[in-house]
Amino acid sequence: MKSPYALILPWLIKELNVLKYAVSLSGIMAAIWLLLSGQLTHAILAPLGAASVALTVYLAYRMRILDREGLPIHLLIPILKYLPWLLMEVVKANLVVARHIVLGRKSLSPRICRLDTTQETDLGRVFLANSITLTPGTVTVYVREKEVWFYALTEELEQGVLSGEMDRRVTRLEGES
Repeated sequence: MKSPYALILPWLIKELNVLKYAVSLSGIMAAIWLLLSGQLTHAILAPLGAASVALTVYLAYRMRILDREGLPIHLLIPILKYLPWLLMEVVKANLVVARHIVLGRKSLSPRICRLDTTQETDLGRVFLANSITLTPGTVTVYVREKEVWFYALTEELEQGVLSGEMDRRVTRLEGES
């Protein structure tokens, strides 16, 4: 017969993990609320803000989304390394799109393309899909386990995504947790 500790310990560890994410989410939401409202001394707004944070955390708990993927605080530092690179890609793609606007419609060659991906988590695939969509001239249209389908306005933009650099960087970001 198993001891009661063998039955309770895994549940307790899971609940402590959930508590860690609940406290993190509460702190983040309270900080955002304070930054956006600036109301800490108002007699009714501060308690209502605290109540809204508590209700949101409770709903997240009930929906069972208080986990590593639902609150990816572990990606805060890696994403700070990724964003400058993504910003440069957005600027480069803006220049390509602007050049094709000046050249006219005949310079465009729209296409639907497929990219094999290397991400292991749904969060990594979402990062990749959103990064593609944020880049001007490309839009993600479909995401599956190991592939992403996207629309590209020109062959040059298609090759930029198909080079795999974005996929490698997102996979590295995903792995630095």
